Amino acid sequence: MKTKLWIALLALYIVWGSTYLAIRFSVETLPPFLHASMRFLVSGAILYAWRRMAGDATPTRSNWKAAAIVGTLLLLGGNGLVSLAEKTVPSGIAALVIATSPFWLTLFEAFRAGGAKPSWLSILGLVVGFSGVFLLIGPSEITGSEQKIDTFGAIMLLIAPILWSSGSIYAKNADMPKSTLMSTGMQMLAGSVALFIVSVATGELSGFSFGQVSMRSWWGLVYLITFGSLVGFVSYGWLLHNAPISLVSTYAYVNPVVAVFLGWLLADEALNARIGFAAAIIVGSVILINWARQASARKEAEQAIPLEVE
Repeated sequence: MKTKLWIALLALYIVWGSTYLAIRFSVETLPPFLHASMRFLVSGAILYAWRRMAGDATPTRSNWKAAAIVGTLLLLGGNGLVSLAEKTVPSGIAALVIATSPFWLTLFEAFRAGGAKPSWLSILGLVVGFSGVFLLIGPSEITGSEQKIDTFGAIMLLIAPILWSSGSIYAKNADMPKSTLMSTGMQMLAGSVALFIVSVATGELSGFSFGQVSMRSWWGLVYLITFGSLVGFVSYGWLLHNAPISLVSTYAYVNPVVAVFLGWLLADEALNARIGFAAAIIVGSVILINWARQASARKEAEQAIPLEVE
């Protein structure tokens, strides 16, 4: 079991950390929203067909409605905007900004009715983490950076984790199938439809021809379908049922580091002291927030245990 666990965890680290570079290669010659729609249509259809043949129940209309909302927020709002941003922003920097999703989850949870209020450690993590993001993509006139980050791309990257976190919060109480992989497949299918609608609405298909797509973009898309969506999500689903959540959540710390390294190694993206320092701040704050959240959960669990009657 331990061998399988570490293989699955390593696959999650490498695969999901490498998807940002694969997205960058894909959107070089494929329209961002169209590329994401194709990715999730194929991978979602495979997951859905697999789980139906494995005996999962037919989803209800309510299941599909919930999947459509979650899929739109996660895949159109989250992944789609990342794909759009990576037309102009390096993949490593994109991964670091998206790593701030736990910040928004903590904030939304605090304002949600009945949600958990953040501890002082979580608040400290939020303040420190956002300072790291500012150092990474803030105006070069203030941060002193020689590398200018495209403003539109930076804004898309800031919005993406907000929408992703909103979808994650909504999914907690949504009427979804019990099977994690069936739910994921449905979200992918629904998200692919939303992505295609936006692709058409924004004029991505105007003048576009598949003959213009480079082999690097095609290979990037194939990698995202097979490894990013299928291997990654299957590994994640297996880990959720076979490993402590504290161990599974470590992918959020490792993935941005893997993405920065691969972007530097394979795409000549910048890797300097400022990026390294900002990365350390962001990843460190994510670790702090998750640790504070787990500590709070353990404390609540201990308080929920009734005292023995003496």
